[in-house]
Amino acid sequence: MQRFIRALSHDERGVSALEYAVLAGIVVAAVVAAGAVLSGSGGLQSLFTALITKVTNAIGT
Repeated sequence: MQRFIRALSHDERGVSALEYAVLAGIVVAAVVAAGAVLSGSGGLQSLFTALITKVTNAIGT
């Protein structure tokens, strides 16, 4: 049993899968946070409308 545990502790094949799982979790959290920020400020449409208004005013037309 000790030999199995020792061999398991030196096996690094699952480390990559764990790293990808953590990275995927971070990406999901970032997407959820971005969605919450955009939906709290009136949504994506109002963000682009404000951007277009500012650019139009800066151009002067």
